[in-house]
Amino acid sequence: MEKKLKRVIFTCGGTAGHVNPAIALAQLMREKDPETEFLFVGAERGLEKDLIPKAGYAFRTVHISSFHRSLKPREIKHNAISVCNLIRAPREARGILREFRPDVVIGTGGYASYPMVKAAAKAGIPTAVHESNMVPGLTTEMLEPFADRVLVGFEACRQHYRHPEKVIVTGTPVRGDFFALTKAEARRKLGLDDGRPLVVSFWGSLGASGMNRQMADMLALEAAREPFHHIHAAGKSGYPLVRELLREKNVELASCPALDLREYIYDMAVVMRAADLVICRAGASTISELTALGVPALMVPSPYVTNNHQEKNARILEQAGGAMVLLEKDSTGQALFQAACGILRDGARRAEMEKAMAALGIRDATERIYQTVLEICG
Repeated sequence: MEKKLKRVIFTCGGTAGHVNPAIALAQLMREKDPETEFLFVGAERGLEKDLIPKAGYAFRTVHISSFHRSLKPREIKHNAISVCNLIRAPREARGILREFRPDVVIGTGGYASYPMVKAAAKAGIPTAVHESNMVPGLTTEMLEPFADRVLVGFEACRQHYRHPEKVIVTGTPVRGDFFALTKAEARRKLGLDDGRPLVVSFWGSLGASGMNRQMADMLALEAAREPFHHIHAAGKSGYPLVRELLREKNVELASCPALDLREYIYDMAVVMRAADLVICRAGASTISELTALGVPALMVPSPYVTNNHQEKNARILEQAGGAMVLLEKDSTGQALFQAACGILRDGARRAEMEKAMAALGIRDATERIYQTVLEICG
């Protein structure tokens, strides 16, 4: 008989890449046993305070914040507050544990994970940490000695840990709607029935302005021949910028039906499923989706993230043969266009990239994590 979990604490925050895997796992646990109680714990000012209540889960906060490497007066003040939070957070974490009495505490990244998982481990409560990036972040590194299990996305991640015996390759959860349609069904839903391949592109908020300028140059090159369909999400601030840049280049989108410029891709599951090539950053959530779907990628890692995580993520995919990496300092609209054309024109190369991506993907990641959690609670 499968063990039942009565109360579960998830602790996460900072980015959607940390929050979404926790929500996906909670949803599976709720399907397995509707009586299970959940509590999410995050930082006071993180985006988790909005994402988690919207998903329908109870949310508590601990006071925790980062440290900045600067001697500017504003940064010194910030760091002084962070020191106070370091002293305060463990007490808050212990209070939450006493009140909620969880069977297990699961951290999926972000600063708030540290005090909660450490306090739980010291109290003898089973703990697991999920790391969605290829290399461990600072929080995961600090928690590795305390956690019962460290859950990672790919086998290649194991080498980066001091306690490989604790590491379990589970993959990173991907929303079920990404697999609801076949590729052919997704293309039909988007009205793409002329045989031309589909390129999908989007950038995160970090450095998106510069990349949108490059994307305007790429779209202008495409406009002359429209060799493929292209859906680009420019973001709320980037959308008017790209439209204006295209007007300056005498490109009228109304006359180019293969070019689909959007603020956001609200139907991302359908669009990603239909894609033949994705041009993007190398965030953890994006990588888990690309590998689960087996979609080749042209990646321009953000140079603005901590510990250069994105380039490390992208290089793993490149080494496996599923992605091509172009550093932002070397990237231009012309370079992106030529690289995309090179991949899409070479059917054998594209097929090999699809195969390599799919080989890295783990579609049942949520179930694997769930079973690992049951094991440590056994």
